[in-house]
Amino acid sequence: MRIGSVLAMILLSGSLSAPAFAAGDAQVGQRLAQQWCSGCHVVDGSRQGSDTAPSFSSIARRRAGDRTWLRAWLLAPHPPMPNFNLSRQQIDDVIAYLDSLSPR
Repeated sequence: MRIGSVLAMILLSGSLSAPAFAAGDAQVGQRLAQQWCSGCHVVDGSRQGSDTAPSFSSIARRRAGDRTWLRAWLLAPHPPMPNFNLSRQQIDDVIAYLDSLSPR
């Protein structure tokens, strides 16, 4: 009985905790976006993207605060987006940049 109580407490505490996200650096994220994403996306207005990929400001508006979705998308992008195999820190940096663009 005691083992069951301990196990229940562990499971409950794990389910109540929010997912942990490392702090990203928005400036590094902007540089990564300019380097890797600006061929298709308008990143900050200084470079021309394609007319088929959404701009970073559009993504920030639509996905404001949805870090879980952004992380999943960047970890396993779907065609036509190429897989750049970004590190977790690079993903955090790009998400921090997108967060900086979202309207508050």
